[in-house]
Amino acid sequence: MRVLLAMAALALVAAAPPARPLAVTLPDAEGLLPERYGVSADAANNNCLACHSAAMITAQPRLTRVQWGETIAKMRTVYGAPIDPADDKAILDWLVAD
Repeated sequence: MRVLLAMAALALVAAAPPARPLAVTLPDAEGLLPERYGVSADAANNNCLACHSAAMITAQPRLTRVQWGETIAKMRTVYGAPIDPADDKAILDWLVAD
């Protein structure tokens, strides 16, 4: 009897469809930040979109260059964002472009 149960269990396992790897699709909600008034968004795209959506960034209130600089420093020191310091000027230029 145990042999028959074991054979039945093996038959069920063999008949089961093969397991597929879990597929995860990340949304590409709105893509990249656009050039702003002739100022390239490359540095902001390369550094900021790792954690923030383009919509979230563009919905922020207007801040001064000093305020945005403090925000970038906070992202780097408090939150551990891997923002390349060499990109700070280009990010600030884009954030305050008008």
